Amino acid sequence: YNGCLASGDKGRRRSRLALSRRPHANGVKPDVLHHISTPLVSKALSNRGQHSISYTLSRSHSVIVEYTHDSDTDMFQIGRSTENMIDFVVTDTSPGGGAAEGPSAQSTISRYACRILCDRRPPYTARIYAAGFDASSNIFLGERAAKWRTPDGLMDGLTTNGVLVMHPAGGFSEDSAPGVWREISVCGNVYTLRDSRSAQQRGKLVENESNVLQDGSLIDLCGATLLWRTPAGLLRAPTLKQLEAQRQEANAARPQCPVGLSTLAFPSPARGRTAPDKQQPWVYVRCGHVHGYHGWGCRRERGPQERECPLCRLVGPYVPLWLGQEAGLCLDPGPPSHAFAPCGHVCSEKTARYWAQTPLPHGTHAFHAACPFCGAWLTGEHGCVRLIFQGPLD
Repeated sequence: YNGCLASGDKGRRRSRLALSRRPHANGVKPDVLHHISTPLVSKALSNRGQHSISYTLSRSHSVIVEYTHDSDTDMFQIGRSTENMIDFVVTDTSPGGGAAEGPSAQSTISRYACRILCDRRPPYTARIYAAGFDASSNIFLGERAAKWRTPDGLMDGLTTNGVLVMHPAGGFSEDSAPGVWREISVCGNVYTLRDSRSAQQRGKLVENESNVLQDGSLIDLCGATLLWRTPAGLLRAPTLKQLEAQRQEANAARPQCPVGLSTLAFPSPARGRTAPDKQQPWVYVRCGHVHGYHGWGCRRERGPQERECPLCRLVGPYVPLWLGQEAGLCLDPGPPSHAFAPCGHVCSEKTARYWAQTPLPHGTHAFHAACPFCGAWLTGEHGCVRLIFQGPLD
């Protein structure tokens, strides 16, 4: 999202969440494993104060792993549920930045999608695990869920739609490159991707990789993708003051529409993303030429959004430009020189090129590069375009 949810940030449902050390540790760690008859599972899990994970192996046999308090970690849970044990409520993001918030929208995000355990002492290492504990402090993996015994006699499993993680190569900086998508298990082990998102057969164990989150790690919950930033990493990102200074600097250059000769200006983010105003810059996303809004050049035979650029005659989408306002999504504080195609969100060149080459999971086994500010799938050869402004004639 571009700074906040489309409907506004409210409580635990917001576009970003800062994790900080809790007054009292609430982390948990595995303790005791029990073999039990499946019909007796609900009775065995009746203690709400006891965290546990139940693995149903058959109609007659289940394994319950009890968890005990861990005074060295804080636990944060993420999911679709609005219950109190969920710290960060997430909803499905549709391409273009809308949130599927209506009751009729079929969500693919789990109510208790994942949990993050952070060390309470420096360097505050954060680890991610699939699935979160419900209101009864339990995690249930039913008969159809992918689950197995580990070589050391313990249990592990995967959630229905899975929790995927990608760590960028080279960290989240100007030299970053996308990494490889992996799946994280309920116990935090790393596996290659399944053949499809909800297949029962797990991928291969990746022994030389871990579930430790790094600056720039992407977490996909099958319907929403989260970006993990560290305090050290955010020091390299632009601040909101820098983004505002860049907006004012761009406007101070008095860019002009090369045809209408009107002065263009990026609107203040305080306006919110409503209808474009009269001075809003628009761009032909195939060539990058920036104009003011006009109504000519339509090529209806090519589609309702297709326009012909009056400067170079290339035909393609013609959209308003919007400055990217979520600083945490930016790799560097570079000038706003590039726009994503076809949505028109503007950011630095390195930020645009990084996201344009980063495939994000979509559906059961597809991947698409998407605009980080609105989720729109990127199009064209490069997914972004360099903006060509015309300065004032005087």
